[in-house]
Amino acid sequence: MKLDRRQILHLAAGAAALPTVSRLAWAQTYPSRPVRLVVGFPAGGVADLFARLVGHSLSERIGQSVIIENRVGAGSNLAAEGVVRATSDGYTLLYITSVNSYNTALYDNLSFDFVRDIAPIASVDLGVGVLVVHRSFPAKTMPEFIAYAKANPGKINMASGGIGSSQHLYGELFKTLAGVNMVHVPYRGGGPALIDLLAGQVPVMFDTLATSMEHIKAGRLRALAVTSDFRSKALPELPTIGEFVPSYEATGWQGVGAPRNTPVEVLDKLHSGINTCLADPKLGARIVELGYATFASSRAEFSKFVVEYTDKWAKVIRAANIKAG
Repeated sequence: MKLDRRQILHLAAGAAALPTVSRLAWAQTYPSRPVRLVVGFPAGGVADLFARLVGHSLSERIGQSVIIENRVGAGSNLAAEGVVRATSDGYTLLYITSVNSYNTALYDNLSFDFVRDIAPIASVDLGVGVLVVHRSFPAKTMPEFIAYAKANPGKINMASGGIGSSQHLYGELFKTLAGVNMVHVPYRGGGPALIDLLAGQVPVMFDTLATSMEHIKAGRLRALAVTSDFRSKALPELPTIGEFVPSYEATGWQGVGAPRNTPVEVLDKLHSGINTCLADPKLGARIVELGYATFASSRAEFSKFVVEYTDKWAKVIRAANIKAG
């Protein structure tokens, strides 16, 4: 049978539309099996805790289990690399955090590009930091701390959870913008650093509010200011560092990402589900209780945020010549 030109064009158009129709039909049935959410940090840590909170809530929205898989190693790069190489079908997701952004500048030989290879799906929370000092430290307010640091250059030890940790980077940004010189003392994790701070072995730390909260409320540590550009609902009386040091702002973040080329219909479905989770007052209250702030956004807003955040901290890391140990 000989086809005329109109019939050929009609058949060609139909064939071209098949992948789109098939993809839409497939996306409408997604997910049809459990979804893995890979976390690059140990079970029991902050990222793991939030991933489980979000995963449990999300599973109720999408009708499938969200299985948390802890893949620890190489500063969370092992988990990221595994997800980057996974099939882009929405069944393997990565719990992404600010550490992924830091790692782009901290490590020279990564086999993937975080910004290029991971598609941000939805933001979850912003992690507020806090400048805390041992209760014996002479400064009782932020202006007093800045004045004391300027009067004692190189004499104040600043603890952190390790080279390139958020505590370290928040402190480096403060040193630059406030024009002070403090000595960085890296520990093998935030826990050991906090123990020595409580014991008075080191006097200063830019800690996460979540881990310092109970010690602040019990009077074991003195909080001077939060690192975010907004006051924390958990401790609303605390000022921000930015109220005394113009342009200072330092927050961590958490969210969910997928391998690039994951169908946009799947990304949209997951984004909608996670944002619905964040709108739940119980989950929102739990996030605030843990010293964080809920962070809901559109996919476009979150993608833009990740790019800008990664660029900002890459500049801080390079200026301070910080490399992962």
